[in-house]
Amino acid sequence: MTNPPLQYPEIYDSEDVQQILQIALARKGEEDELTRQQLWEIAADLDIDTTTIQAAEQDWLERKEIDQNRQAFNLYKRDRFKQKLARYLIVNTFILLVHLLTPANLGWFVYVALLWGLGVASDAWNTFQTQGEKYEREFQKWMFRHEVNKTIKTFWVRLQKALSI
Repeated sequence: MTNPPLQYPEIYDSEDVQQILQIALARKGEEDELTRQQLWEIAADLDIDTTTIQAAEQDWLERKEIDQNRQAFNLYKRDRFKQKLARYLIVNTFILLVHLLTPANLGWFVYVALLWGLGVASDAWNTFQTQGEKYEREFQKWMFRHEVNKTIKTFWVRLQKALSI
């Protein structure tokens, strides 16, 4: 049983065009990268005017920067969580050792470990949850603090340069 020959459509939607071009570029094999000039030439071949390609390139740069900032924010959150988890493990291990090595009754240790562990579990959920309103608010706060710190550092460097002249 043979399959009928493939029928090529007369019209492609933009998503299909993107996928076909991605496959073609991957198969091209000569280079994995294109120059900016080549990008603009391809756009011209596709009858995309310069303002549209320039706006698309600007959008792409902004999205790329946001993605990089999100990655940095996620790393920051994970590092902060690792510190909290390490603190929890160190303190509770110490209390457990004291409980095991001394005749003192430290039955309250279990309640402290469980309650604190509940807080650590909540922090884990918040750390690894990378979508939703709460995540967006935290990201925006972090971005604001990040931008303020960058502005202060830039100002400080310029002030030092101005004073040293």
